[in-house]
Amino acid sequence: MTVEATETPVGRTRWPRPTLPTPAQAQTWFTEQLMGQTDRWMLWAPVAFGGGCAVYLGLRSEPPLWPLLAIALVCMLGAWAARGRGWIAGNLVALMVAALACGMVTSKVRQMRVDAPRAPASRGLITVEGWVVDVDSPGAKGARVLVAPAWIEGLTAAETPTRIRLTLRGETPPPGSAIRVRAILNPPPPPASPGAYDFARDSYFRGVGGVGLAMTEARPVDLQSPPWRLRLRMAVNAFRWRLAERIVAHLGDRTGGVATAMTTGHEAWISPEDTQTMRDSGLAHILSISGLHMVIVGGFVFFAVRLGVAAWPWLALRVSSKKTAAVAGLVAVWGYLVLSGAPAPAERSAMTATVAFVAILVDRRAITMNALAVAAMFVLVMRPESVAQPGFQMSFAATAALIALSEIWPRRIREISAPWPILAVQRGWSWLLAACAASLVAGLATGPFAMQHFNRTAVYGLFANLVVEPLSSLVIMPFLAIGAMLELLGGPGRWALAVAGWGVDRMLDVGRFFASLPGAVQLVPSAPQAALASAFLGILFICLWRGWLRLLGAPLAVAVLLWPRPPAPDLWIAADGSATVVREGREGIALRDNAKAFAVDIWQRRRGLTPKHISGAEPYLCGRYQCIPGVRPPIKLAAWWGRKPPSAEKLAVLCASAEVVSLRAVTPALPPSCNGKLVFDGVDFARNGSIELWRRDGRWLGQWSQPLRGDRPWTRETPQRQG
Repeated sequence: MTVEATETPVGRTRWPRPTLPTPAQAQTWFTEQLMGQTDRWMLWAPVAFGGGCAVYLGLRSEPPLWPLLAIALVCMLGAWAARGRGWIAGNLVALMVAALACGMVTSKVRQMRVDAPRAPASRGLITVEGWVVDVDSPGAKGARVLVAPAWIEGLTAAETPTRIRLTLRGETPPPGSAIRVRAILNPPPPPASPGAYDFARDSYFRGVGGVGLAMTEARPVDLQSPPWRLRLRMAVNAFRWRLAERIVAHLGDRTGGVATAMTTGHEAWISPEDTQTMRDSGLAHILSISGLHMVIVGGFVFFAVRLGVAAWPWLALRVSSKKTAAVAGLVAVWGYLVLSGAPAPAERSAMTATVAFVAILVDRRAITMNALAVAAMFVLVMRPESVAQPGFQMSFAATAALIALSEIWPRRIREISAPWPILAVQRGWSWLLAACAASLVAGLATGPFAMQHFNRTAVYGLFANLVVEPLSSLVIMPFLAIGAMLELLGGPGRWALAVAGWGVDRMLDVGRFFASLPGAVQLVPSAPQAALASAFLGILFICLWRGWLRLLGAPLAVAVLLWPRPPAPDLWIAADGSATVVREGREGIALRDNAKAFAVDIWQRRRGLTPKHISGAEPYLCGRYQCIPGVRPPIKLAAWWGRKPPSAEKLAVLCASAEVVSLRAVTPALPPSCNGKLVFDGVDFARNGSIELWRRDGRWLGQWSQPLRGDRPWTRETPQRQG
């Protein structure tokens, strides 16, 4: 756009008058913008590859492998032909489509590799014998362990899942223990509500084929020696568990529990109150081992080794301090990965850090978009299902945003002979400004995913992270690393752990302060899935495009925040009919206390509802097995919680008192009083999963969860066996 200045009769210059660019000027400018992306086009290959992984996961039916291979081959041949003829645009389009097809092929191959038996629906109390592989994060009903079953009552060896997750009673057996328990075993749970996160799919790709609740304490049992790979994994996990116990013994359950979570990944000692405090303050990401921890540990070792080499003149003259430090950083990152139990976020972060250190070894810039693209491709090739996980989306979005920020951040001019007080003030101000900008950019990049997946926004998270960042970077993680290393080597590590424990206590104090402020947490209902995909593409466009045209991605980046939400359902019923929530305004009334508490919480947060605790006049009259409408109910709903069907008389009363009747049990016959009523029973829930209901103009509209999932290996019901 050009402007022209004109002279007034008295000699004054009027405001410039803008003129629109000519078509030729606009075309020239747009061509220049495109030519400026020459070295950025290949950054979109991981995006297209990940898009193919997402498309595969979103299909309603399982595709065969050969059509996907054929599509990928045709697209690669098309890209080769377009390149030979000099068709640059055609070559790029064909390459992106080929990358998308390759993502689908990789996902299908991954599915074929991890396919394993799944536990059938509950057959009552059964005996389970197996090896404790690892101690998982605790559940609402007790400690949880990952078990490699050797024998499950009623199942053949070919029908036995590779791994199951059990919630235990009593003491937690350490990894490597052979145990026998009596438990109720089920396949991994389906989504809590239609369109919610599919935990069964996540468990399928992790090799977990069943979840169970132990009804007896775990007892030791003699089993045949497991395969060597399982023995090795259990030995590593037992080593991690012993280190965790030593840290807790030194620091106490509260402080040591947080320190252990940051060191070995075990969250068994963290209280629910501290977990909630960290979430409400925006500091929960510190408890899970992810990119922050890998950066701190790898960076600390890198700079410490480089400083040590520089301080030894004889060695500094013979080796490259930078490359020696990079090798030490690689060892530290992968050692920390093993120590942490290699959770998925840590694997992604370790891969990113590995690419950065390898770049140093081959004399390339360590932190670039190209390095991030390589790391993303590695992760997606190894675990294509990661594309649907919140951790993958948030970590790579935040990293891409920070790298994009570093690309446009002005370079500091080095001062010459400036007084040290001035230098201290200038560098302190520069550090504070950079820290604020990094926290703000990372928060904005991860905000859409936090809103969509967790439905909560920590209003003061930016300020809490700014306060805690020096603690975690300079005190907690370095001294935890030193203390853990000394403990492993048999040295005096208590002093370092004590310093880290002081930092943990201060971090918890900061978390409590910000979590207690008014309006610290805001609930945000989930938007349609298209909004999250739009936000992801918008954020990537802002980060990957070079030039002012990147601002075109801003409207897409805020899609999750601005996308209109559909009206909240009036009623939700759990996948097995054992729990129900009724909406009243912006509040949710759970009709059965402590039943499916996790699923109830997920559904209410997804729909932006706050729990309502009934007092005084009851809108519903509930007992152990049933609920019927009471005084002024929002919906005339009756529910039967029993596993056996109600008697004809009780069923007649339920139908007569309500317009919607939910029956957990399979009920073959309905009395005349149920005519004209909306009735669901165990057959409906077993076939279709959970349901959401809206009342519109006197009619009921519903959405089941199972049809949205389709017929996939992780959604198919395993037939029961008669024991």
